[in-house]
Amino acid sequence: MVTPVSPKLFKLPDVGEGLTEAEIVKWHVQPGDTVEVNQTIVEIETAKAIVELPCPFEGVVAELLVTEGQTVDVGVPIIAVSTEADGGVATPVSEPPAQAAAMREEGVPSAAEPGMTSPDQPKRQPVLVGYGVKEGTTKRRPRKASNGAPPSVPAQAPAPAQASAPPAPPAPPAPPVVRPPAPAVRPQPVENGLPLAKPPVRKMAKDLGVDLTAIAGSGPQGSITRDDVLAARSGGVEAPAAPRTAAEREERIAVKGVRKATATAMSGSAFTAPHVTEFLQVDVTRTMDAVKRLRDLPDFAGVKVSPLLLVARALLTAVARHPMVNSTWTDGPSGAEIVMKRYVNLGIAAATDRGLIVPKIKDAQDLSLPDLARALTELTDKARAGKASPADLSDGTITITNVGVFGVDTGTPILTPGEAAILAFGQIRDMPWVHEGELAVRKVTTLALSFDHRIVDGELGSRVLRDVGDMLEDPLRMLAWS
Repeated sequence: MVTPVSPKLFKLPDVGEGLTEAEIVKWHVQPGDTVEVNQTIVEIETAKAIVELPCPFEGVVAELLVTEGQTVDVGVPIIAVSTEADGGVATPVSEPPAQAAAMREEGVPSAAEPGMTSPDQPKRQPVLVGYGVKEGTTKRRPRKASNGAPPSVPAQAPAPAQASAPPAPPAPPAPPVVRPPAPAVRPQPVENGLPLAKPPVRKMAKDLGVDLTAIAGSGPQGSITRDDVLAARSGGVEAPAAPRTAAEREERIAVKGVRKATATAMSGSAFTAPHVTEFLQVDVTRTMDAVKRLRDLPDFAGVKVSPLLLVARALLTAVARHPMVNSTWTDGPSGAEIVMKRYVNLGIAAATDRGLIVPKIKDAQDLSLPDLARALTELTDKARAGKASPADLSDGTITITNVGVFGVDTGTPILTPGEAAILAFGQIRDMPWVHEGELAVRKVTTLALSFDHRIVDGELGSRVLRDVGDMLEDPLRMLAWS
């Protein structure tokens, strides 16, 4: 009997202010792996971003306490690491050799080797529940063969006693029976609740209006073939499609991570701050000309220059002229207060596969136009790649949402919690416009400014929106007002 050793437990930390839970996205280590201090061991998805967590210990991974895809609360242990103080390995109580050998033969860690290597045993990759042994770069356990044989054993033709369907009883020799055009309905092999057939065959049946459940398959293991579908079609077997099950008609998606945080934040904002939205159509032909000229300047070489850059600069200039729009409403012990901020952490809403996130350009008011262009590109690219840190996504003061990239004219954006205003920038399109007293085709966009009416009244909101519009109509005003 060997005395067990208790490895050190690494608990899920709070990687961002107010974090209460996170989802385990991907483990970078497995039981038996040697880890060093600050080595990345796991990726987690918080309510704001995907974050890589480093290991605070040096030693050998004893056990992964949570699986990928599982959501855990802050403070819950997620991994056990045997450190040098523990002898480098976790040594639990040994169990009968025969039982341990049988479990090793099955690829299951025994109590004597819970995912660990010992000095007298060859190092191996253990098996976790739900995961296979990693071979090379393969990350998924191979599927079982359709006949039920293990993946490592080549599928063989079943013996007569093991055939998928019982053999027909002996009968006197008879002339070959020609299959009728419309085979009789009989119980059929199913896969995932559907008749056994390959996807192209399913598509053909759907296109021809043939009900697969009314066909007796003649293929391997009773599967339905193309010839079966064509024969059913020629025989007039066109039964109405069977009603689809609830699972086929609906898809349920768990609300977690960014979507959960966004839903909570937007609901709280919509029913806390009294929203008002104003709209303004703007001739941005000169802005589009300015964008083309900026792209040719050496200062913008290798930098993405888009109309959003000048929209951002115009909003920063408008904030400098009307600082109250860059404020926060707070309810403290001594009563309500308006906190007017003399810095601008500009949020840029970005649509990602994980949902809508809003990375922030910190102290954007101090950036030159080329630096602002670089910051816009780097931060949005990082956000869409899922690499934005919680710090990148927090402490915003005012936001821009670019709905124009989706071909939308405008919208009524909901305020980011804690902010007093958000500007929606719609698509730019050719429209008939009165220019210098004559009708002409111009580049026109629609702006929408939503604001918290507790802080920003109609006059202030209108002035801010009008200033942004004026600067986009004539970009030279940005120089005059900066």
